[in-house]
Amino acid sequence: MKIHIQLLGHFTVQIDGREIPAAAWKRDRAAAIVKFLAISPEHRIHREKAMEAFWPDLEIEPAGANLRKAIHFARRAVDMHDIIMVDKEIVGFSSHIEFETDVQQFEAAAKLALRSKDLAECEKAAEIYGGALLPDDRFLEWLDAPRSRLQRLFTDVLRTGKLWRHLIALDPTDEEAQCALMQAALDAGNRTEAIRQFDQLRERLHAELGVGPSKAAIELYERALSLSGVEPAAPAERIRASLAWALVHLQSGEFDKAAELARETRSQALDAGLGREVGEAGAILGLTAHMQGRWPELFRSEFTEWARSGGSFVPAVFDGHLCLAEFCLCDAKGHGAIALSAQELLVVAEDAQSVAGRGLACLILGEIARCAGKLDEAETLLTQAEHLHTEVNALSGRVLVLERLAEIALARGQKWRAGRLIQRAFADATRSWLSSHLLSRLQALAVRAATTKDKIAEAILAGDRLLTPGACQPCSMALRTASAVALAQAGNLEQVDRRLNDAERIAGMWQGGPWAAALWEARGVQRQAQANSIRALAAFSEAAARYEDLGRPLDQARCVSRMADAMPEHLPR
Repeated sequence: MKIHIQLLGHFTVQIDGREIPAAAWKRDRAAAIVKFLAISPEHRIHREKAMEAFWPDLEIEPAGANLRKAIHFARRAVDMHDIIMVDKEIVGFSSHIEFETDVQQFEAAAKLALRSKDLAECEKAAEIYGGALLPDDRFLEWLDAPRSRLQRLFTDVLRTGKLWRHLIALDPTDEEAQCALMQAALDAGNRTEAIRQFDQLRERLHAELGVGPSKAAIELYERALSLSGVEPAAPAERIRASLAWALVHLQSGEFDKAAELARETRSQALDAGLGREVGEAGAILGLTAHMQGRWPELFRSEFTEWARSGGSFVPAVFDGHLCLAEFCLCDAKGHGAIALSAQELLVVAEDAQSVAGRGLACLILGEIARCAGKLDEAETLLTQAEHLHTEVNALSGRVLVLERLAEIALARGQKWRAGRLIQRAFADATRSWLSSHLLSRLQALAVRAATTKDKIAEAILAGDRLLTPGACQPCSMALRTASAVALAQAGNLEQVDRRLNDAERIAGMWQGGPWAAALWEARGVQRQAQANSIRALAAFSEAAARYEDLGRPLDQARCVSRMADAMPEHLPR
């Protein structure tokens, strides 16, 4: 008898070529014990290691009972009692059955390829690697180390074998691979391909890491633009090179150079009629001001200037400031600090008869009212903002308006209405150049608006796919905490700690606003699910106090309600 276990890309078990149907693995722990043994040396583990991985918060006796149940259900899933044997303190696959895994096959092929440095051997090894180790279990900590090790090994194989396209498929931001393909295209005199490769690199770096290409990549791109014997470079291509250089200056701390180049590039983009590039240049300008502590002043100046100037590109200019405007609305001092400025901006926009300006001002004022718990006022302002953004076809602003209207629907308990608003917003978000920011924000609401266990699980899984290593960190906070809360409430505690640890790390880097309060609230839900009432009460109390400091009464009231639910029966309420 031979059992083959697939772990790379997906999980399947085959017994003599017969695949065990997915429905047989209804019990998560049954599949988990098989996966754990499959990746363990010699397919054996100490029982305490399994108990610590799966039930870290339980005492030995109940954890041991859970382990016995998991083994029982695993045996039942494959209809084979002796597949897993227990010998005193050791749990392992039976020594009387032949086991093989695709992980073992890949590791053997990869080691041979790396020793020989033979390109053909590298290709053979790469073909075995079917994808990341158990990607559907990405938030289980016991898989982190083997998953990272296997991906590093795969990357080494691709780099050794010069399999650049495979490497880009794995990591589109890998500049060595992208530059190698750009160089190959230049050597072949194929300027179009070199430019396409650079554009792909630039897009992915911007979407996943929020940075621009390296100097080496930009220089290759400029060589492609100046390649003799072909048509001159288009204005858009020159502008993209300038934007890339502006990001290089920004990332190097040369803020004045970055700002100067961003202003020049925005002017060129306006002349060329390139709306997205206008927004991107404005975003770089805003980031340089933010790094220097003067973004609010820049924003007021820009808002006034562009609202008065009119023109079809005003929404694109405002788009460049949207993320920073949202960040400032979440300032540690609360939303009150920006309220007066927003009123002044609305007056400026009305005087200038700027539809885009009025739309942005109403969005900001609506958000302020929502935070203050004035839902009717917020809904009126945001509905007006939606009409104004629609009138000037300001996609990104309209998405943010719909997002906030969905928040109001959720605050009123109207999940059905929130779901409709979210779906409308998704349609616009996919067409916005800020989609990498907007989609994760909307997915957080999709998790909260889901009405059944299956829909919640689907929403969390869809959100996980958006959380790439370089996803916009502030914009991912709501998604991380919403998923953690939903999982804790469903009893899936093994994934919660990892998500909240990631969120806490990000909150430490981007301090301010409701994130710390949201994290305390999520920790409270986690402790409550762990039946740790005292720690749950302390976490909810801290969250409520922080929301109160921020002037967010509805969020504060929710945490107070959670405190009442978490209160042990023997304590006075």
